[in-house]
Amino acid sequence: MSRHPSHDVNAALRERDLAAIWHPCTQMREHATRLPLIPVARGEAAWLIDASGKRYLDGISSWWSNLFGHANPRIAAAIAGQAATLNHVMFAGFTHEPAIALAEELIRIAPPGLARAFFAGDGASAVEIALKMSFHYWHNTGRRERTRFISLAHAYHGETLGALSVSDLPLYRAVYAPLLLEPILAPSPDWLDGEPGETPDEVAARRLREMRAILERHAHEACAVIIEPLVQCSGGMRMHAPSYLSGLRQLCDEFDVHLIADEIAVGFGRTGTLFACEQAAITPDFLCLSKGLTGGALAMSAVLTTKRVYEAFLGDYAQNNAFLHSHTFSGNPIACAAALATLAIFREQPVLADNRALAAHLATRLEPLREHPHVAGLRQTGLIAALDLVDDKPSRRPYPGAERRGLRFYLHALERGMLLRPLGDTIYFMPPYVTTPEEIDLMIDVAIQGIDKAVAQP
Repeated sequence: MSRHPSHDVNAALRERDLAAIWHPCTQMREHATRLPLIPVARGEAAWLIDASGKRYLDGISSWWSNLFGHANPRIAAAIAGQAATLNHVMFAGFTHEPAIALAEELIRIAPPGLARAFFAGDGASAVEIALKMSFHYWHNTGRRERTRFISLAHAYHGETLGALSVSDLPLYRAVYAPLLLEPILAPSPDWLDGEPGETPDEVAARRLREMRAILERHAHEACAVIIEPLVQCSGGMRMHAPSYLSGLRQLCDEFDVHLIADEIAVGFGRTGTLFACEQAAITPDFLCLSKGLTGGALAMSAVLTTKRVYEAFLGDYAQNNAFLHSHTFSGNPIACAAALATLAIFREQPVLADNRALAAHLATRLEPLREHPHVAGLRQTGLIAALDLVDDKPSRRPYPGAERRGLRFYLHALERGMLLRPLGDTIYFMPPYVTTPEEIDLMIDVAIQGIDKAVAQP
């Protein structure tokens, strides 16, 4: 008999998994050599617990989606209650109260002027919908020369073909380039790209001048500009000033081009306000939401848009101008119930104030790393903080990619019960909102040790 039966359970689950499952964003062969595969049995607040009972603090909110803890009892109760009443009904020709209530609440809390909600299943689907709606709007209003989109360098909007078309990460895009639309690419307003002495607002102003030049050349053929407000997450946690958003809104108005705000990762309190767009006091023409919409409990997304856009799709059946985009699980009642429970927590508890306090504590704990000889670009927006491991700090010269310093950090963190999964050599922290200051301390202590280990000479 094995002396460690719980470890045998983990091993058995890994063996079954590797015989049947293809995991996302993974070179599967590495699971047989250096990458661990952790069978999670349950979740509890900010922690994940594997089949052997080992606990892992979820420092990245399980790909940025978990807000109020794993197995949150309020969200779980809402899911169970709805499942006992109505699991699903097609959303063409039918409706239900959870979807109506959710649409009403989203419109109430969103930036003013957004008047309709279209539901889908995940973030990439929401981006697809916004792109198609924008294109179709110009088609319906007689501007059929508008067929292109303007996106930012280092952008990431998802991996369906449309969403990938407006993304700018070669890691995801290069292989599929022959299948993709070609966007008009604008420089990122990332404040780390500033000239010496240049403030984030000055970087934003310079990039807005460049965007103006792009619109002067291309507005006649452009449907929309798409942006991740305040933080380009998958592109390396690149951050920009709110003034870029306000200036971009003005430019889109001046040139009569739509503005699509992809708040899939940054929405629902992550940046310190409920929506990142609030910090620039703007309303986009399309607001894409997912991840935290259900507190990370279920897959769901929504696109909010304006009355002006909505009305361009109204007409007689023979006109064939309806938005014929369908998802089987659009408006799923169980997902709607999870989302309503999530939004109720925001409504009834001081979530944003608590987040700002937790973000301040995170900033204090990270500050000593600013002087680390192999750490550059320490940055933070709300409860998103990031830094880059570099070979040479003054020049910000990166380590050779083949050395995989970030992977060293990741494996060290896992050994010590911490889920911190870098983007290459960019280490970031995006904890659930229920993380305590003491857990933040533990997370940063492990991270400091992991950084030292990652940058040690081979």
